[in-house]
Amino acid sequence: MTLQPTCPCGSGSAYDACCGRLHRGAALAETAEQLMRARYAAYAVGDTDYVFRTWHPRTRPDDLTPEAGLTWTGLSIVGAGEDWVEFVASYERGGVPGELRERSRFERRAGRWVYVDGEVG
Repeated sequence: MTLQPTCPCGSGSAYDACCGRLHRGAALAETAEQLMRARYAAYAVGDTDYVFRTWHPRTRPDDLTPEAGLTWTGLSIVGAGEDWVEFVASYERGGVPGELRERSRFERRAGRWVYVDGEVG
């Protein structure tokens, strides 16, 4: 039996059974928090197409090229509500650790959750 990699979102589940199924389009996020976790995992595995598809068209940037030398290393959810998630995402850039803290806003659009924007702080 082959051991599957653990999902980067921090759930403890196998990637394919967790965020991988959302990235493949086999399922949609059921909550804002699930979408936020899936978007983090997409950044971590380099799936910028998923990040683009789940970003509200009104606020989405034209270019989502990943920053060179940046590796996402962990996710911690601080709090969540119906349409928001506050989190701390850990990373390393050039071997130097850092954190991104954000309170993200989400919206249901055509029956699916999308990221609108966030306050970094």
